[in-house]
Amino acid sequence: MAAAQKTEGLMYKGHPLRRIGNMIYYGSMADPYIILMQVRESKKVQDLDVATKVSVELQLTAQNLRSRDRIVKKTEKDSLYAAMDFGSVWLERALSGK
Repeated sequence: MAAAQKTEGLMYKGHPLRRIGNMIYYGSMADPYIILMQVRESKKVQDLDVATKVSVELQLTAQNLRSRDRIVKKTEKDSLYAAMDFGSVWLERALSGK
């Protein structure tokens, strides 16, 4: 049996992904930027809640800024997939300085 590999939870495209209620945090607080996604509306599909409106924000992680001053970009998407896709591109560009 192989040794257990230590994981820090769910990862997506090399960055941590955390969910707290309707909020999804993508990225590390140790980096200068993170993505905050908030599921604003959802609908039932069979027994599953499916997001139909998700806000996406690219935010600075600087603790000395007020929460509204941390927002660099924001948009709204009609699915979690579209929100994740957008968020991952924004985060990669921000972290690479583009």
